[in-house]
Amino acid sequence: MSITKILNSLEKSWERDDILLNIKKGLGTDEIVNEFLVKNESKIKELNSLLRPEDIDLFNQVEQLSTCESKLINEIKNLNYLKNNENHHILNQKNIVPSNRVSFKKISLFMINWSNKFVVIALLTISAIALSKQAWA
Repeated sequence: MSITKILNSLEKSWERDDILLNIKKGLGTDEIVNEFLVKNESKIKELNSLLRPEDIDLFNQVEQLSTCESKLINEIKNLNYLKNNENHHILNQKNIVPSNRVSFKKISLFMINWSNKFVVIALLTISAIALSKQAWA
């Protein structure tokens, strides 16, 4: 099986909506990841055997991107928490209703779509590199 087919199959197995449902049900991230690894063990082993050093570097970059996104989400959440506490304190003092609140749903959708597009582009790039190397060999 080619890298592209394996990556597409793994991407279909990693449905973000299903993962979010599992998180809402109380499953931990370790449980979710371990379940995915068990279900897709053969595909992951085959993918691992096909990876080259430059592919590993790309995976490291995608991992760093995910870490950055996680930190950004955490910072936004913390800023909003601090802002909400300040607003709550002001509202209690003056009974003022805040206006123009940005929905976290919109921010969440933006982050999900943005990161999905980057991962798909990264996976397609890996596939293109692999195919071009095979064609030149």
